[in-house]
Amino acid sequence: MTDANSSSRVPNRLLGRGLVAMGLAVMLALAGCTSGGGGGGGSTPSETPPEHTLSVAATLEPASLDPWHNTAASIPQVLLYNVYETLVKIDSEGAIKPLLAQRWTLSEDRLTYTFILNPAAKFASGKPVDAAAVVANIERMKNDPKLIETLRAQLAVVASAKVVDDGQVAITLTRPSLMWLYDMSSTLGIILDPSFTGDLSNTTAGSGPYVVKAHDKGQDIVLAKSDSYWGTPARYDDVTFRYISDPNAQNAAMLSGDLDVISNLQAPDSLPQFADTSRFTVTKGTTNGEVVLGLNHKSKPLANLKVRQALTMAIDRKALMDTVWNGEGTLIGSMAVPTDPWYEDLSGVNPYDPAKAKQLLAEAGYAKGLTLRMRVPVVPYAVKSAQFVASQLRDIGVTVKVEELDFSRWLSEVFTNGDYDMTIVAHVEARDLGKFANPNYYWHYGSPEFAELYQQADEATDDQAVEKMKLAVRYLANDCAAIWLFALPNLVVTKNTVTGVPANATTLSFDLTTIASR
Repeated sequence: MTDANSSSRVPNRLLGRGLVAMGLAVMLALAGCTSGGGGGGGSTPSETPPEHTLSVAATLEPASLDPWHNTAASIPQVLLYNVYETLVKIDSEGAIKPLLAQRWTLSEDRLTYTFILNPAAKFASGKPVDAAAVVANIERMKNDPKLIETLRAQLAVVASAKVVDDGQVAITLTRPSLMWLYDMSSTLGIILDPSFTGDLSNTTAGSGPYVVKAHDKGQDIVLAKSDSYWGTPARYDDVTFRYISDPNAQNAAMLSGDLDVISNLQAPDSLPQFADTSRFTVTKGTTNGEVVLGLNHKSKPLANLKVRQALTMAIDRKALMDTVWNGEGTLIGSMAVPTDPWYEDLSGVNPYDPAKAKQLLAEAGYAKGLTLRMRVPVVPYAVKSAQFVASQLRDIGVTVKVEELDFSRWLSEVFTNGDYDMTIVAHVEARDLGKFANPNYYWHYGSPEFAELYQQADEATDDQAVEKMKLAVRYLANDCAAIWLFALPNLVVTKNTVTGVPANATTLSFDLTTIASR
């Protein structure tokens, strides 16, 4: 057995000690904190202590609180690590850390993980987070016919989960998997109280430092401090996630003092408004958010490699990023971001060349032009990018009919039903190139060559994993499986009294456990 306890860091953590694995459509949170305290002087014993609150403004409101049956990244944004916990979690540097599990071991054949649980861990109900609860959650998902496709695919590698004793659970895989432990740090790994029988779309039953107090749809979600939390107590009595879709309204609220943090600024050209260092701190970091111009491979024209190459070469992605996101972000050419250990700059694959694009389109049989439907969610980067792309594709004879959808409709009609030719959305899960190996995913990319490359990389031994994963990433770029526009930056604006908001957004969670105020 190899011990993989305490913590790990990419790439050594990822490749050694048996710890390797992976992890709305947009991480668009804003956050703020107010102390609620009065003016000077101490309180007398008869006074009620002032409430300590946090106001978090977010762009996309989740339609449901159920992360197992709704794909919106806005659900784990609020709930992951705050209300629901996992065996392991990802920190701001991309390291796998213990959470409900104190440590874990991996068998010599790299198939069985044995997790030693924290004996203090308990659910908000007071029931213990024991091995039986972990097994119950895995079995619940395996037997759930309505489990979302992404989780079903991630769960497929799990052969069994067994109770060793109350404090130890053994999870055996069907094959070695580089990405599995990362999956367990996100939605797949959430441990739900097995005794809960209510409606998960409206109520939660986790073990985290907060519980859901209220959800006023269209307005906000309020989390309350869990007084019985088993770990380090929450720093705030109440946390309110306020939903403000207009970036200008978000900025105005920040400037007026109604918010204390903007996490992932949605109007990068407004950064100069926050230049006063006596009031604000601006931090620039990275995210896992690949802004993907997704192609539906069931569409006849888009099944043709020459058409995909033509579309890619018709778009000046540097000019797009400058126009759409004020030059902030990173140009990428495949499904990998700079924090991935196998990342390399592939933005030069199929470079901007409209003349060559026209030639390829003619060779594919579309010399007289082509009409495609682009359906995008109403979020700033997607709407602006769609307008830019439509303009540039018009120059090579491609007519793009752009339709803007609210996010719930996008999830239903595009993501679930595949009713589109092209779309644009940020994919914010960590290490998510494996989605291209799933032909049932909404891109319907069914390359057996890529699927084989990806599985070989996922099963690779430590000394081979990164190079094999690079081969898979390069294959996607050369095959134009999608058009990667850029990786979203993490642009964080805080009042200068707020600390602990990480520069890098490495998970789906807006992790409240790191935030404090002075």
